[in-house]
Amino acid sequence: MFGDTKAFSSFSVDDLAKAKEFYGGTLGLRVSDSEFGVVFLHPANGDSRIMVYPKDNHAPANFTVLNFPVDDIDQAVDALTARGVRFERYDGFKQDEKGIVRDEMGPGIAWFTDPAGNIIAVLQES
Repeated sequence: MFGDTKAFSSFSVDDLAKAKEFYGGTLGLRVSDSEFGVVFLHPANGDSRIMVYPKDNHAPANFTVLNFPVDDIDQAVDALTARGVRFERYDGFKQDEKGIVRDEMGPGIAWFTDPAGNIIAVLQES
């Protein structure tokens, strides 16, 4: 039924202008406005897009809403830190001084939040 449709993900924020600045300015994604009062994030992988919409009673997700795979997690974390991004620390994970989890259970991963408190991850590919 949906095999040929272009599905997309979405999440809410409490301030659309701050979200546009963060995702476009800090993270460097292409951001486009919509006539419906939402914005779309456009990752570099072609046709995919992610809708970000304002919500008056927004509550940040308590799970990762967006993952960014990178070739070099140390380089990505250092670059984001230089842009003012603060990495989160979570109980139950052994994280290094940069906030990166490095273990045999999965890829190197580090989490940060957007201005609305939504959790985002950067993770090492392969």
